[in-house]
Amino acid sequence: MIDIPSIIPHRYPFLMIDRIIEIDQGKWAKGYKNVTCNEWFITETSHSMPSMMIVEALAQLGAFTTSSKENSLGFLSSLNGLEIIGNAYPGDQVELYYEVIKNRRGFVLGKGVATVGNRVIIRAEQIMIYIQGSS
Repeated sequence: MIDIPSIIPHRYPFLMIDRIIEIDQGKWAKGYKNVTCNEWFITETSHSMPSMMIVEALAQLGAFTTSSKENSLGFLSSLNGLEIIGNAYPGDQVELYYEVIKNRRGFVLGKGVATVGNRVIIRAEQIMIYIQGSS
């Protein structure tokens, strides 16, 4: 099992990845987030995980994919080609996939997809992350 808190500094309530399933360091990673009714963002008026929280989960996975040092910090820098297709509700497991396209001087450009079951709910053609402390 991969120890997520030893690589990225995010903690509850801002850690959006529950587990890393597979990783090819510097190339791609697969992970997931279990959505429960106890999440801080599930309220009487909001019954699903906000789409941008799922995008944040993809960015965290991307930072994890490219950061192998302790004390490095990834920042979501930009998005392009974002397609929001569906939602994730309590009881869903959001499967996350991030693939690195380029990695130069701490700037990581990748693409990501989030699915629930076999249904794509978020697709991002470009997610740029800046990794501070990666040099």
